[in-house]
Amino acid sequence: MRAAIVQFAPWDKPFAYDLNGIDVKSGVLVVVNSEYGQDAGIIIEIKEIDPKKEDWGFIGTIERTASRDDSDIFGANDNERIEAINYCRRVAKKNDLEMKIVDCHFSFDNQRLTFSFIADGRIDFRNLVKDLNRHFQKSIRLHQLGVRDEAKLKGDVGCCGLVQCCKGCLKRLGNVTSEYADIQQVAHRGSERLSGVCGRLKCCLAFENEAYQELAKSLPPVGTRVITKHGRGEVIGWHVLKSSVDVRIDADKEGDKNLIVEVPIEPKKQEPDNK
Repeated sequence: MRAAIVQFAPWDKPFAYDLNGIDVKSGVLVVVNSEYGQDAGIIIEIKEIDPKKEDWGFIGTIERTASRDDSDIFGANDNERIEAINYCRRVAKKNDLEMKIVDCHFSFDNQRLTFSFIADGRIDFRNLVKDLNRHFQKSIRLHQLGVRDEAKLKGDVGCCGLVQCCKGCLKRLGNVTSEYADIQQVAHRGSERLSGVCGRLKCCLAFENEAYQELAKSLPPVGTRVITKHGRGEVIGWHVLKSSVDVRIDADKEGDKNLIVEVPIEPKKQEPDNK
């Protein structure tokens, strides 16, 4: 199905909504019927999705593009953010909760209020929710963020001198693992050079990962026994971009020190398409 990916708050996950026959494009403010009621958000992307295979959360419908009156309501709700955040921080401190209140979001129908926060581990915020519910007279939701989410919300410029990817080009934060650094042969640079401002591995490690994986398919695994023009030996390392491997040549009968040579690997030829 063709759907609009709508974001209600920059720190919350985007949700997919049926276009409902409405002609819209990215960057437009729309009013939607969400799982919890009526809300307004920005369309960040329009794409074909398979709800059975992709986790986009609740798939509702777009009710309409926002009118001038809708935009005024949206802006009025947004103006109350700072006051609500400050009150939540005071109540959290009163309840001795070790948590950092980052932001909040008022739903378009003004019936729900969501606070985002950062904390080490789990927090028992039941008393906090009761106090907030009593004060605001709304349905209260607390949403815990990770440090990468905070960087996306509060960050600025990365070490490359450009706007952080999480604030710019990335629609969703993916999972970046140490395997990405290993296959790209940059793990030796250390965590300080490979970490972003959030303290986690840089998102840009994921950009070329697929290309590296494809190139690595033609290379024999480390530990493989191979025959080279220098003799038999064992693969001990890769040069993925150069499509070559390091081979430790077996010692000769006289017991000479092992020789390590770099051996190019011919890429696998694709089978001709006979169709």
